[in-house]
Amino acid sequence: MADDYEIDKIRVLEGLEGVRIRPAMYIGSTDEQGVHHLVEEVVDNSVDESLSGYCTRIDACINQDGSITVRDNGRGIPVKVHPDYGIPGVEVVMTRLHAGGKFDKSAYKVSGGLHGVGVSVVNALSSWLEVETRRNGRVYFQRYERGIPVTELEERGPASDTGTTVTFLPDPQIFGNVAVDGAHLKNRLQEIAFLNKDLQITFRDERSGDQATFQYSGGIAEFIQYINRTKHPLHGDVIYMEGERDGVVIEVAMQYTEGYTEKIFSFVNNINTREGGTHLSGFKAALTRTLNDYARRNVFKNEDQSLSGEDVRESLTAIISCKVPDPQFEGQTKTRLGNSEIKGIVEAFVNERLSTYLEENPATAKVIIDKALEASRAREAARKARELTRKKSYLESSALPGKLADCSLDDPHRCELFLVEGDSAGGSAKQGRNRDFQAILPLKGKILNVEKARFDRILENDEIKAIISTIGTGIGDEFDLKRANYHKIVIMTDADVDGAHIRTLLLTFFFRYMRPLIDNGYVYIAQPPLYRIKKGKSIEYAYSEAEREQLTAPNASIQRYKGLGEMNPDQLWETTMNPQQRILKQVTVEDAVWADELFTILMGEDVEPRKQFIQTHAQEVVNLDI
Repeated sequence: MADDYEIDKIRVLEGLEGVRIRPAMYIGSTDEQGVHHLVEEVVDNSVDESLSGYCTRIDACINQDGSITVRDNGRGIPVKVHPDYGIPGVEVVMTRLHAGGKFDKSAYKVSGGLHGVGVSVVNALSSWLEVETRRNGRVYFQRYERGIPVTELEERGPASDTGTTVTFLPDPQIFGNVAVDGAHLKNRLQEIAFLNKDLQITFRDERSGDQATFQYSGGIAEFIQYINRTKHPLHGDVIYMEGERDGVVIEVAMQYTEGYTEKIFSFVNNINTREGGTHLSGFKAALTRTLNDYARRNVFKNEDQSLSGEDVRESLTAIISCKVPDPQFEGQTKTRLGNSEIKGIVEAFVNERLSTYLEENPATAKVIIDKALEASRAREAARKARELTRKKSYLESSALPGKLADCSLDDPHRCELFLVEGDSAGGSAKQGRNRDFQAILPLKGKILNVEKARFDRILENDEIKAIISTIGTGIGDEFDLKRANYHKIVIMTDADVDGAHIRTLLLTFFFRYMRPLIDNGYVYIAQPPLYRIKKGKSIEYAYSEAEREQLTAPNASIQRYKGLGEMNPDQLWETTMNPQQRILKQVTVEDAVWADELFTILMGEDVEPRKQFIQTHAQEVVNLDI
């Protein structure tokens, strides 16, 4: 074979061409999450103007054609010709990677868009983008198509204010027919408003008519009240701390409720650090240390007595928001803070402020310590139960139900675990599966609703013990993703009301106690067919009512599947388990705060919020099985 690797094969990608060829390198994916990333990059630029003290209002609109407009009243992008590039500053920002004011600390003390690729990437991945900058008393305009300027920067008359307006349409060549989810954008804008006191943000979706205005003088303290509005707080006031240490602005708000699960959300420069980082580690360390110090001085009779991190975080709702001048994130998606110095800064700050609060508010301190002591007693009772949840000990114990049909491969990357509803469906799945890489764990009935139970009771549930043991990661503070025996965990339930309930119970459990499985893309939902349609010798399957209507013809024989148990092993394999043909939906959580709220509404104690949710969303039901 001739060696044809010569100089003419080496290609240099000019300008934004590389972004269009490898978009996932810059925005993570080209699905709905990628489209949302584009919108957030533009919004982040406006928020950065607010962080610098120059912007008080941001307006975001989803237009009828699917384009998005973001307008602010900040300083406006500079328009003077750049001395190095010979083009206007706004064109440099829009067409050059790693260009922007975020690298000059005199322009932005803190910002979210630190990599300087944000708006230029948006430009590259849009069918068209129009930018209007209002500066020096004049309005300037320029249009781009797929990252390339198609007009010169035009002066369009006087301006009554300053600021920037960006309108863009995500390119269908990159994203297909994916559109911006109005509910997702609305939630994110409300979150930003909570994180920035007094910043006014308006949202409008011209496709649906939905609109809202967000502005909160209470900031993240008001955010806590909003999150806990469907819960029962143990103390009336939200504990709020704000200050600056070594150039880092720190805000912490926290409140305990009557529940059992911790809900801690962390942000850096308005970016939701879903995977935590050093700021979260500092908060957790300070919380454990401070409450133990207070308890030893005022409550404990034995100086050796102590509370664990799990004890002091049970039922806690907290938000940690830091403004960091030079944050080091892991990757462009910014999900984890890596600055080592931030841990000590946050830990010292929270220790000092929380100690003062506890001393000044002994009644609240007593409620918190009593709650932690109650959790400690339950933790001790759960210790032995937890031991049984490790796969090795559990599988070797006499308590093994013997229902797990494991796969023969040992490579977790290739192994799949199906959580199947009932023995009948489990039997079909065991017979129909590929035994090399597919494991089957039938579940008996509905698992415990973990939203209403404490940890020790959860670990007493046989079905939950079987799930944890089989997956192999452990649970709670002992959770270790590296120990996962399967990198694909598939929830496979019937397409009826009971199946949907079981699926929600399982998702609630994974979200509350094995969250990294979801965050790392390990959890999926199987999509079994609703109908088997036979036309002569031809057999087809319909996964929705629309598909059934499309496939139905005269003399067609239609079988409605009420459950997986009605399908023989060959049918189950062909339609739901065969990797070449099946439909799996990956479970993702972009909006952790709002997902948390949804699980609380659907699975919590209060009936009224659940009733309101059902009434509000009743018209959105696609398939209703009664």
